[in-house]
Amino acid sequence: MAETAAALRTVAHNVRAARTRAGLTLDELCRRAQVSKGALVALEKAQGNPNLATLVRLADTLGISVSALMQGPSEGRVRVVTAETVAPLWTGPQGGEARLMLTTSGPAPVEIWRWRLEPGEEYPSHPHQAGVTETISVTAGRMTLLVDGEEHPVEAGQTATFEGDAPHAYRGSGTVTCHLIMTVHLPPGPAAAA
Repeated sequence: MAETAAALRTVAHNVRAARTRAGLTLDELCRRAQVSKGALVALEKAQGNPNLATLVRLADTLGISVSALMQGPSEGRVRVVTAETVAPLWTGPQGGEARLMLTTSGPAPVEIWRWRLEPGEEYPSHPHQAGVTETISVTAGRMTLLVDGEEHPVEAGQTATFEGDAPHAYRGSGTVTCHLIMTVHLPPGPAAAA
């Protein structure tokens, strides 16, 4: 519980700092990100329980990565992250989950995600900002990648990539659990380097 409270305080600080750097009022960020004012006020006070969709919309609107909202200061040159130490940002109705493992630094950061999708589970994603590219490598099982309404089956040993500025979703397919690694390549820009 203490880890969750500390993580929420980090997110609160990072959202407030990014909003201030961007010169946005609470109302303007709410409007642009399509997040309720109550949810944003609670988040900036380190209260509530923001879901993945809210964090993605805020990050996209602020021009930063989701993990930039979640991570504290760097701990050194090499960072090793264990999946069990990272809380899931999404949990599906049948036990699937998505964990943001880390984000690389630099002018064009890359987010590294671990996903587990049970058969039939689906996570719909809002379109990201222009210039975001996602790459999905299935390591076990099968999934269906939906991009702009079109289905693309992706099986173990296959990798798919697409521009993330269209509506998209990830769905577990087949009869066994699907495991995948997703990278989200963020466009370079002044906000990404912050």
